[in-house]
Amino acid sequence: MAKIFLTHSRHSLANYYGKNALAQLRTLGEVILNEGAEEPDEQQLITAARECDIIVSFRVPAITASVFDRLPKLIAVCRVAVDVRNIDIAAASGNGILVTQASPGFGASVAEWVIGVMINISRNISITSAAYWSGLPAPVLMGQELRGATLGVIGYGTIGQYLCRLASAFGMNVKVYDPYTQAQENGIANVSFDEVLTTADYLVCLAPATPETAKLINKRAFQKMKRSAFFINASRGELVDESDLLQALNDEAIAGCGLDVGSDGDQKPALSIASHPRVVASPHIAGLTPQAAEHQAMDTVSQVRDILAGKIPAGSLNAQHAWRWAK
Repeated sequence: MAKIFLTHSRHSLANYYGKNALAQLRTLGEVILNEGAEEPDEQQLITAARECDIIVSFRVPAITASVFDRLPKLIAVCRVAVDVRNIDIAAASGNGILVTQASPGFGASVAEWVIGVMINISRNISITSAAYWSGLPAPVLMGQELRGATLGVIGYGTIGQYLCRLASAFGMNVKVYDPYTQAQENGIANVSFDEVLTTADYLVCLAPATPETAKLINKRAFQKMKRSAFFINASRGELVDESDLLQALNDEAIAGCGLDVGSDGDQKPALSIASHPRVVASPHIAGLTPQAAEHQAMDTVSQVRDILAGKIPAGSLNAQHAWRWAK
């Protein structure tokens, strides 16, 4: 019987894998759970997975060359997400180990979070709620509607496409910047990077984290934005120069900010920025809904099933190098 190790801690297992997917995974082999309150470090992972055939991986810990070199029985790592930057795929390939990723199932979840944040910061909901929670009278502040405002979207992938459809339903003017994809839908304008910066009332960053997009949103970008505009990041912290963002907030170069990601642990927003009075932040939970979590967990169940049946699973990233599995 195959042995399968889940790296998720007890808390992340409940949130990011779920009972249904776990029950189905257990029909495929002996499932070994991480009993710790935190995700394992590198040495703990090596020890726990020493006799395992497959690792089903959360975003922590990093699975490095050292891990692959010291797990001679391992045939595959199935990542419960699209982002596989915590896995050294070259080292996996060198050891003949298959790596897979889940398909994006979080488009609706993250796009709805963005809409919620836009409404929140436009209507001062968090500001007035914070006053009431403190037992103080809430300030009466003028808000603004989404209708008629311009949404600028950087990155037209799964989330961006879903968000644009929602924004159009709100009556927003939608502009997209993506050097690799052109929006074909009526009412969505494909524009340059400078135009999306200068015309957006709400600028939403949804591009992937790559060397090309590192600190894409920086001092120059904030200087080009309207002073009345809001910046929202639901992608990855690496895309933003956080010192420049904090300066833009302090200088009132932008009206405010919504963050679900940043440079703190596990991609959470940095406290120095999240605590700013003109920031609405959440701890990397925009994609955390039962539907989104189960979608990706069930992808790994299907992948494990195919691997054990001798089939190349959907989401394979290096099948041509996975000689351990083929053998």
